[in-house]
Amino acid sequence: MDSISVPSILANAGLTANSFSMCFGRDGIGRISFGDKGSSGQGETPFNLRNSHPSYNVSMTQISVGDKVTNLSFSAIFDSGTSFTYLNDPAYTIISESFNSQVKEKRHTNVSNMPFEYCYDLSANQQSLDLPTVNLTMKGGSQFYVNDPIVIFSLQRGFYAYCLALVKSGDINIIGQNFMTGYRLVFDREKMVLGWEASNCYDAKNSNTLPINPTNSSAVPPASTVEPEATSGGKNGSPINSPSTPSPPPPNDSPRLNSFTSTLFVVFFTLFIHSYIILSS
Repeated sequence: MDSISVPSILANAGLTANSFSMCFGRDGIGRISFGDKGSSGQGETPFNLRNSHPSYNVSMTQISVGDKVTNLSFSAIFDSGTSFTYLNDPAYTIISESFNSQVKEKRHTNVSNMPFEYCYDLSANQQSLDLPTVNLTMKGGSQFYVNDPIVIFSLQRGFYAYCLALVKSGDINIIGQNFMTGYRLVFDREKMVLGWEASNCYDAKNSNTLPINPTNSSAVPPASTVEPEATSGGKNGSPINSPSTPSPPPPNDSPRLNSFTSTLFVVFFTLFIHSYIILSS
């Protein structure tokens, strides 16, 4: 959140507002928009400002998983550079055990090579999932529904399993990219708020970029080291798409940079050099 970022450089040059948004589509395609301050109808919550390590940190006051509601105050960093969501206790246990008590599938026991603790077997002919909704109430009362809380894995002989894509953290809480799926996240550095609004990332207004074709082989792949499938955790009877066999994420608590993050870094660096040339000339 310091003044060394691309949004800061563009804002200080008078080229954009001091705000930006990142959109995470269900198909793995995303969009970053510098100067975007969101809309009047978006959900919002204030940033927690800490002078020593300023970050996009917000507070939550309640966790809802299906019919289980728990009042709990905790803070977390919204970090698009982390593929999955990392939470420490008690938030991790509350979400995981509430989810586990309400799913209908049998728990999958052989998850030694996965960082996820709560995984479940899918039957051979199963075509849909009925999952409990996961919802976070933010400071100020706005609701943040998690659209895609699971990942699906291919097992041997054509069988599949899914996991609650939540990792137990030993230190800080991080809301990762998987919990941001289906939203345009607005990081407003002028109002010092995080905003969010449902989006498929193709409906951006006043965009000067061409539409991205998700079937194009040159498109940026999804950020997750395990490929999330198009399943919706917040809707009954969500369809199951057969995934390709993914490589599992590392079984540790360290956030991992990926190709999506690397691509963004190249974009950021290019814009930085371009902005520096403009300001210096």
